[in-house]
Amino acid sequence: MDTTVAGSPRRFSGLRKFFLTFVILLVLALAGYIYWKFYYPYTSDGVKSGYLNYAVKKGQLFKTYEGKLIQEGIRSKTAGAIQSNEFEFSIRDKEVFEVLKLNSGKIFDLHYKEYNGVLPWRGNTRYIVDSIIAMREPER
Repeated sequence: MDTTVAGSPRRFSGLRKFFLTFVILLVLALAGYIYWKFYYPYTSDGVKSGYLNYAVKKGQLFKTYEGKLIQEGIRSKTAGAIQSNEFEFSIRDKEVFEVLKLNSGKIFDLHYKEYNGVLPWRGNTRYIVDSIIAMREPER
């Protein structure tokens, strides 16, 4: 008679260990995927320059700071057509948002990070601006 504690056969002990190991590995894999998708910077960081079109606070459930730069230069996939280069982004800090909000129309150099996914409380885009590198008046 080969039994373990509580009178259950030993063969279930190995099956329980397998399922416990499987569940732990599944949770770890899911946690790693969530970290990679939403918290690991995709291209680490970069700088974009252009005219600030707008900076707004918006959202239904999560109020986030959003903005748009119009970048200089004309690029188009078809010959003879004009296309502006727009950079839409979310803003991390309220202080950065306040500076941008009060200086619409000026030229900014913005430092950003790109993430693989969008989180509703972080913003509407994958691009998160975390600082202002430079601000200047447009040349007239």
